[in-house]
Amino acid sequence: MTGPTPVLSVRSVGVRFGSVDALSDVSTSVTEAAVTCLLGDNGAGKSTLVAVLTGVLRPTTGRYLIDGAPVELSSPRDALALGIAAVHQDLAVIPLMSVWRNFFLGAEPVRGRGPLRTIDRARAYRVVREEMGRLGIRVRDPGQAVGTLSGGERQSLAIARALHRGARVLILDEPTAALGVRQASFVLQVIEEARERGVAIVLVSHNPDHAARVGDRFVILRQGRVLGHFDRSEITPDRLRALMSGQYESWDTGRSPGQSPI
Repeated sequence: MTGPTPVLSVRSVGVRFGSVDALSDVSTSVTEAAVTCLLGDNGAGKSTLVAVLTGVLRPTTGRYLIDGAPVELSSPRDALALGIAAVHQDLAVIPLMSVWRNFFLGAEPVRGRGPLRTIDRARAYRVVREEMGRLGIRVRDPGQAVGTLSGGERQSLAIARALHRGARVLILDEPTAALGVRQASFVLQVIEEARERGVAIVLVSHNPDHAARVGDRFVILRQGRVLGHFDRSEITPDRLRALMSGQYESWDTGRSPGQSPI
């Protein structure tokens, strides 16, 4: 019995920089309403794979598929047009600007026509409150500066903005890396809310505990290769930690390194 068609897949992807293989024979996929955790230590190839998934980098070899059909991405704009959005660690927010301004960033709702067109601030406030409320976030004042928000609230704003713009696949690059325990927990809760909305989520992380809390599938990268794919029922945080750190020879993974279910 076959499962649902993945929203996004890569097959046998390789990336070479001169004589260096940054990625080699990487295959994986993400499906709707699921969190796929992309895990690995520094230098494992996570950033390179994210660059491929978001159209920043064209792979040297392999295929890229959307809804099972091959596509070619020439830029991040192509990825966004297909509903693939990324939230990076810098968040692309402007601290001195208001929450609602950062939420829309050039796509503000307007009213009136021609030279009489003006920004519809009341509607902007309402949309911000509604969209962030759908992720369980209560906005005190959409007019307050983003710089007054906590780190977790800024992450949540960037996630809500991507979903409002129609993201089908949301790639979160180390969203909890710079956060304390409480704020990290807040962001993980927002990720769970986004999954409930049917979004396909890729969580990039080197924190096995955070991944284990929200992940449905786990892809372990090491030295540019896929060490293994695991469903939630097949893995524990301790095993994730061992695989990420290179201690996998001492664990019975149940499948050979690099074996993929797709």
